Amino acid sequence: MKKKILLATAGLLSVIVLGACSGSSNQDIATMKGGKITVEDFYNEAKKEQSNQSLVRNMIIYKVFENAYGDKVTDKQIDKEYDKQEKQLGDSFESQLKSAGYTKKSYKEYLKQSLAFQEGLKAHVKITDKDTKAAWDSFHPEVTARIIQASSEDEAKEIKKQLDDKGDFAKIAKEKSQDATTKKDGGEIKFDSQSTTVPAEVKEAAFKLKDGEVSDVVTVMDSSTYQSSYYIVKMEKNSSKGNDMDKYKKELKQIAEDTKMADQTFSSEVIAKELKKANVKIKDDSFENILSDFLTTNSSGKKATTESTK
Repeated sequence: MKKKILLATAGLLSVIVLGACSGSSNQDIATMKGGKITVEDFYNEAKKEQSNQSLVRNMIIYKVFENAYGDKVTDKQIDKEYDKQEKQLGDSFESQLKSAGYTKKSYKEYLKQSLAFQEGLKAHVKITDKDTKAAWDSFHPEVTARIIQASSEDEAKEIKKQLDDKGDFAKIAKEKSQDATTKKDGGEIKFDSQSTTVPAEVKEAAFKLKDGEVSDVVTVMDSSTYQSSYYIVKMEKNSSKGNDMDKYKKELKQIAEDTKMADQTFSSEVIAKELKKANVKIKDDSFENILSDFLTTNSSGKKATTESTK
């Protein structure tokens, strides 16, 4: 499955200019008969763009969290995340960094801000018994399985027919699977309910299988491209979680924490609290509403105050 660096880079040039405007607003960008375009002209137009409004909002939020929680992020964490992205994207990593407007150094600075944001969310997490119970309900221990990703629905159906006729799953996976990560190992892979290496639909189908059973064709829809991919999964060793929650206390805590941090309402409440604590004030009227999801402003639009949260 192809991956991309998901970065808030739209309008990056505009933001760079915004930062430079204070000292060079009269600098000419272009001249022509009867007029010219200055940096200030560009600034006044650029700040109206919704993409740049969003960028400034994100810059404020990330700066606030970096100031408050950046000391909790280590170079080791940053390097680990950088190496993870590089491994996932492979040969396209450098070109994606470049097209997104990043160097290795500036991308690591971005990663520090991103990790600081996560640390800030984590600092506000309080896990309740209800959260732990919900984590237990969704939890499935690690299993060992084999998967085949077919190149089309028709091929998937043909492979399924071969498997029903006692075809060797591992051999067919090596020959035909489109999943480069597992293909060389005959499709073998280990995952649990929280793993991101396998699509949710494949995990759901796999957990229902007994050892040795093979699923029907599993259709996976990519929500960003609306393209479908097709999988067949064989269970090698399934695991029951049993009834003892204490046995998986560490895993359940992590699941509950991840679930809380992924909740949009929770994130918005934390951001609002941190913005208030940092005493954020919008000085340029053009950006007076960029924090409206988290803050309310008085009639003059000059002072930002935190919205009450439940």
